[in-house]
Amino acid sequence: MKFFRFLRLCIALIMTCYAISVSAGEVRAAVAANFTAPMNQIAANFEKATGHRLILSFGSTGKLYAQVKNGAPFDVFFAADVKRPEKLESEQDIVPGSRFTYAIGQLALWSAKPDYVTGKAVLQRKDFKHIAIASPKLAPYGVAAVEVMQSLNVYDDLAAKLVQGQNIAQTHQFISSGNATLGFVALSQVYKNGQFNSGSGWVVPPDLHQPIRQQAVVLRRAADREAAQALMQYMQSKPAYEVIASFGYRY
Repeated sequence: MKFFRFLRLCIALIMTCYAISVSAGEVRAAVAANFTAPMNQIAANFEKATGHRLILSFGSTGKLYAQVKNGAPFDVFFAADVKRPEKLESEQDIVPGSRFTYAIGQLALWSAKPDYVTGKAVLQRKDFKHIAIASPKLAPYGVAAVEVMQSLNVYDDLAAKLVQGQNIAQTHQFISSGNATLGFVALSQVYKNGQFNSGSGWVVPPDLHQPIRQQAVVLRRAADREAAQALMQYMQSKPAYEVIASFGYRY
Protein backbone atom coordinates (compact mmCIF):
# COMPACT_ATOMS: atom_id res chain seq x y z
CA MET A 1 0.00 0.00 0.00
CA LYS A 2 2.80 2.42 0.86
CA PHE A 3 4.42 1.67 -2.47
CA PHE A 4 1.22 2.47 -4.39
CA ARG A 5 0.70 5.69 -2.43
CA PHE A 6 4.27 6.67 -3.22
CA LEU A 7 3.69 5.80 -6.87
CA ARG A 8 0.53 7.91 -7.03
CA LEU A 9 2.41 10.81 -5.43
CA CYS A 10 5.18 10.56 -8.01
CA ILE A 11 2.66 10.48 -10.84
CA ALA A 12 0.88 13.54 -9.42
CA LEU A 13 4.16 15.43 -9.19
CA ILE A 14 5.09 14.51 -12.75
CA MET A 15 1.68 15.61 -14.03
CA THR A 16 1.95 18.90 -12.13
CA CYS A 17 5.39 19.61 -13.58
CA TYR A 18 4.13 18.66 -17.03
CA ALA A 19 1.14 20.98 -16.72
CA ILE A 20 3.39 23.86 -15.66
CA SER A 21 5.80 23.24 -18.53
CA VAL A 22 2.95 23.10 -21.04
CA SER A 23 1.33 26.32 -19.81
CA ALA A 24 4.62 28.20 -19.36
CA GLY A 25 5.46 30.69 -22.06
CA GLU A 26 8.19 33.08 -23.09
CA VAL A 27 8.15 36.89 -23.07
CA ARG A 28 10.65 39.08 -24.90
CA ALA A 29 10.83 42.48 -23.25
CA ALA A 30 12.51 45.67 -24.47
CA VAL A 31 13.38 47.62 -21.32
CA ALA A 32 14.73 51.15 -20.82
CA ALA A 33 18.29 51.02 -19.47
CA ASN A 34 17.46 52.93 -16.27
CA PHE A 35 15.22 50.05 -15.21
CA THR A 36 17.91 47.34 -15.52
CA ALA A 37 18.45 46.55 -11.85
CA PRO A 38 14.80 46.40 -10.75
CA MET A 39 13.75 44.53 -13.89
CA ASN A 40 16.35 41.83 -13.35
CA GLN A 41 15.02 41.29 -9.83
CA ILE A 42 11.41 41.40 -10.98
CA ALA A 43 12.17 38.92 -13.78
CA ALA A 44 13.52 36.35 -11.32
CA ASN A 45 10.46 36.75 -9.08
CA PHE A 46 8.07 36.63 -12.04
CA GLU A 47 9.60 33.45 -13.43
CA LYS A 48 9.46 31.78 -10.03
CA ALA A 49 5.83 32.81 -9.49
CA THR A 50 4.47 31.94 -12.95
CA GLY A 51 6.84 29.54 -14.66
CA HIS A 52 7.04 31.87 -17.66
CA ARG A 53 10.45 32.79 -19.04
CA LEU A 54 11.37 36.46 -19.43
CA ILE A 55 14.03 37.46 -21.98
CA LEU A 56 15.28 41.01 -21.44
CA SER A 57 16.92 43.49 -23.82
CA PHE A 58 18.07 46.82 -22.38
CA GLY A 59 18.82 50.09 -24.15
CA SER A 60 17.85 53.71 -24.60
CA THR A 61 14.14 54.31 -25.12
CA GLY A 62 14.77 55.98 -28.46
CA LYS A 63 16.82 53.10 -29.84
CA LEU A 64 14.43 50.46 -28.52
CA TYR A 65 11.52 52.27 -30.14
CA ALA A 66 13.41 52.26 -33.46
CA GLN A 67 14.06 48.52 -33.08
CA VAL A 68 10.36 47.88 -32.44
CA LYS A 69 9.44 49.85 -35.57
CA ASN A 70 12.02 47.89 -37.57
CA GLY A 71 10.46 44.57 -36.62
CA ALA A 72 12.51 43.42 -33.61
CA PRO A 73 10.78 40.40 -32.03
CA PHE A 74 9.72 42.05 -28.77
CA ASP A 75 6.43 41.24 -27.05
CA VAL A 76 6.37 44.12 -24.56
CA PHE A 77 8.09 47.49 -24.32
CA PHE A 78 9.01 49.23 -21.05
CA ALA A 79 9.89 52.78 -22.05
CA ALA A 80 11.38 55.55 -19.93
CA ASP A 81 8.80 58.03 -21.15
CA VAL A 82 5.20 58.47 -22.28
CA LYS A 83 6.05 59.78 -25.74
CA ARG A 84 7.09 56.53 -27.41
CA PRO A 85 4.31 54.34 -25.98
CA GLU A 86 1.76 56.97 -27.04
CA LYS A 87 3.33 57.06 -30.50
CA LEU A 88 3.14 53.28 -30.83
CA GLU A 89 -0.48 53.45 -29.71
CA SER A 90 -1.32 56.09 -32.32
CA GLU A 91 0.39 53.95 -34.93
CA GLN A 92 -1.75 50.96 -33.87
CA ASP A 93 1.32 48.89 -32.96
CA ILE A 94 0.13 47.91 -29.47
CA VAL A 95 -2.68 45.91 -27.93
CA PRO A 96 -5.48 48.44 -27.25
CA GLY A 97 -5.77 49.33 -23.57
CA SER A 98 -2.39 47.84 -22.62
CA ARG A 99 -0.55 51.14 -22.01
CA PHE A 100 0.06 52.03 -18.37
CA THR A 101 2.56 53.84 -16.12
CA TYR A 102 4.71 51.32 -14.29
CA ALA A 103 7.06 53.77 -12.55
CA ILE A 104 7.90 57.43 -12.12
CA GLY A 105 11.65 57.87 -12.36
CA GLN A 106 13.87 60.00 -10.16
CA LEU A 107 17.09 61.67 -11.19
CA ALA A 108 20.31 61.81 -9.18
CA LEU A 109 23.46 63.88 -9.47
CA TRP A 110 26.17 61.34 -8.65
CA SER A 111 29.93 60.94 -8.41
CA ALA A 112 32.00 57.84 -7.77
CA LYS A 113 34.02 59.97 -5.34
CA PRO A 114 32.85 59.75 -1.72
CA ASP A 115 31.76 63.08 -0.19
CA TYR A 116 32.13 64.92 -3.53
CA VAL A 117 28.45 65.56 -4.23
CA THR A 118 26.72 67.08 -1.23
CA GLY A 119 24.01 68.97 -3.11
CA LYS A 120 23.37 71.25 -6.07
CA ALA A 121 26.24 73.55 -5.07
CA VAL A 122 28.72 71.09 -6.59
CA LEU A 123 27.60 72.28 -10.02
CA GLN A 124 29.28 75.62 -9.29
CA ARG A 125 32.68 74.04 -8.62
CA LYS A 126 35.55 74.66 -11.03
CA ASP A 127 37.56 71.49 -10.37
CA PHE A 128 35.87 69.07 -12.79
CA LYS A 129 36.45 68.79 -16.54
CA HIS A 130 33.45 66.67 -17.50
CA ILE A 131 29.88 66.15 -16.36
CA ALA A 132 27.97 63.25 -17.91
CA ILE A 133 24.36 63.07 -19.04
CA ALA A 134 22.42 60.67 -21.24
CA SER A 135 21.71 61.87 -24.78
CA PRO A 136 18.58 64.04 -24.67
CA LYS A 137 17.74 62.84 -28.19
CA LEU A 138 17.54 59.21 -27.08
CA ALA A 139 16.98 59.11 -23.33
CA PRO A 140 14.28 60.88 -21.25
CA TYR A 141 16.72 61.06 -18.33
CA GLY A 142 18.98 63.16 -20.54
CA VAL A 143 16.10 65.54 -21.22
CA ALA A 144 15.45 65.79 -17.48
CA ALA A 145 19.14 66.48 -16.78
CA VAL A 146 19.11 69.43 -19.17
CA GLU A 147 15.91 70.74 -17.56
CA VAL A 148 17.52 70.57 -14.11
CA MET A 149 20.58 72.53 -15.19
CA GLN A 150 18.36 75.11 -16.86
CA SER A 151 16.19 75.39 -13.74
CA LEU A 152 19.33 76.01 -11.66
CA ASN A 153 20.67 78.51 -14.22
CA VAL A 154 23.92 76.59 -14.73
CA TYR A 155 23.37 75.03 -18.15
CA ASP A 156 25.22 77.70 -20.13
CA ASP A 157 28.21 77.49 -17.79
CA LEU A 158 28.36 73.69 -18.00
CA ALA A 159 27.53 73.13 -21.67
CA ALA A 160 31.20 72.90 -22.72
CA LYS A 161 31.86 70.26 -20.06
CA LEU A 162 29.00 67.91 -21.01
CA VAL A 163 29.72 64.40 -22.25
CA GLN A 164 26.78 62.32 -23.45
CA GLY A 165 26.14 58.62 -23.14
CA GLN A 166 23.97 56.85 -25.69
CA ASN A 167 21.83 55.68 -22.79
CA ILE A 168 21.74 56.04 -19.03
CA ALA A 169 23.81 52.86 -18.55
CA GLN A 170 26.71 54.28 -20.58
CA THR A 171 26.36 57.57 -18.72
CA HIS A 172 26.78 55.74 -15.42
CA GLN A 173 29.82 53.97 -16.84
CA PHE A 174 31.44 57.30 -17.74
CA ILE A 175 31.12 58.41 -14.12
CA SER A 176 31.99 55.14 -12.38
CA SER A 177 35.14 54.79 -14.52
CA GLY A 178 36.28 58.31 -13.68
CA ASN A 179 36.04 59.60 -17.25
CA ALA A 180 33.52 62.09 -15.89
CA THR A 181 33.83 63.38 -12.33
CA LEU A 182 30.07 63.53 -11.85
CA GLY A 183 26.85 63.39 -13.80
CA PHE A 184 23.11 62.89 -13.87
CA VAL A 185 21.95 59.27 -13.67
CA ALA A 186 18.79 57.41 -12.80
CA LEU A 187 18.49 57.16 -9.04
CA SER A 188 17.85 53.43 -9.42
CA GLN A 189 21.39 52.90 -10.73
CA VAL A 190 23.09 54.13 -7.56
CA TYR A 191 20.47 53.72 -4.85
CA LYS A 192 18.84 50.84 -2.98
CA ASN A 193 16.67 50.71 0.11
CA GLY A 194 17.05 54.35 1.06
CA GLN A 195 20.75 55.00 0.50
CA PHE A 196 23.42 55.42 -2.16
CA ASN A 197 25.32 52.21 -2.87
CA SER A 198 28.67 53.95 -3.39
CA GLY A 199 30.26 57.30 -4.06
CA SER A 200 28.18 60.37 -3.22
CA GLY A 201 25.01 61.81 -4.65
CA TRP A 202 22.12 64.21 -4.48
CA VAL A 203 18.53 63.17 -5.16
CA VAL A 204 17.25 65.83 -7.53
CA PRO A 205 13.95 67.39 -6.36
CA PRO A 206 11.23 66.42 -8.84
CA ASP A 207 10.06 70.01 -9.23
CA LEU A 208 13.26 70.86 -11.14
CA HIS A 209 12.22 68.85 -14.20
CA GLN A 210 9.17 67.43 -15.92
CA PRO A 211 7.95 64.14 -14.39
CA ILE A 212 9.69 61.06 -15.80
CA ARG A 213 6.60 58.92 -16.28
CA GLN A 214 7.67 55.51 -17.55
CA GLN A 215 5.05 53.56 -19.48
CA ALA A 216 4.78 50.01 -20.75
CA VAL A 217 2.78 48.46 -23.58
CA VAL A 218 2.03 45.05 -25.03
CA LEU A 219 3.03 45.07 -28.68
CA ARG A 220 0.52 43.93 -31.27
CA ARG A 221 2.43 40.75 -32.17
CA ALA A 222 1.87 39.50 -28.60
CA ALA A 223 -1.89 40.06 -28.51
CA ASP A 224 -2.63 36.38 -27.91
CA ARG A 225 0.36 35.54 -25.73
CA GLU A 226 -0.70 34.58 -22.25
CA ALA A 227 2.82 35.09 -20.87
CA ALA A 228 2.87 38.73 -22.01
CA GLN A 229 -0.45 39.42 -20.31
CA ALA A 230 0.77 37.65 -17.17
CA LEU A 231 3.85 39.86 -17.06
CA MET A 232 1.82 43.06 -17.31
CA GLN A 233 -0.49 41.87 -14.54
CA TYR A 234 2.51 40.99 -12.38
CA MET A 235 4.07 44.42 -12.98
CA GLN A 236 1.02 45.97 -11.32
CA SER A 237 1.12 43.68 -8.29
CA LYS A 238 2.32 44.45 -4.78
CA PRO A 239 5.50 42.30 -5.05
CA ALA A 240 6.56 44.19 -8.19
CA TYR A 241 5.78 47.60 -6.70
CA GLU A 242 7.84 46.76 -3.61
CA VAL A 243 10.87 46.07 -5.80
CA ILE A 244 10.27 49.22 -7.85
CA ALA A 245 10.02 51.40 -4.74
CA SER A 246 13.17 49.88 -3.23
CA PHE A 247 15.17 51.34 -6.13
CA GLY A 248 13.87 54.85 -5.53
CA TYR A 249 11.07 54.97 -8.09
CA ARG A 250 7.66 56.38 -7.38
CA TYR A 251 4.44 55.00 -8.87
